[in-house]
Amino acid sequence: ARRKGKARRGRGKARNEGLLSKQKRSRRMKANDRERNRMHHLNSALDALRSVLPTFPDDAKLTKIETLRFAHNYIWALTQSLRLA
Repeated sequence: ARRKGKARRGRGKARNEGLLSKQKRSRRMKANDRERNRMHHLNSALDALRSVLPTFPDDAKLTKIETLRFAHNYIWALTQSLRLA
């Protein structure tokens, strides 16, 4: 009786490990999908921001950090011009 109980536990553990491995893989794939979607949304937002910022020359694509810095400075400059007007 003891051997059967131990053998069952051993096989059950292997099945559980296989199930845990599948669950981990599934969680990782879902996390990767969420991250991919997050980056797509971020890049889309940055593209939209680039489209409203004046750039010279027009075909120059700013990096992410350049886009954010330029937007900050542009908003600050517009604010200053409104204050002086």
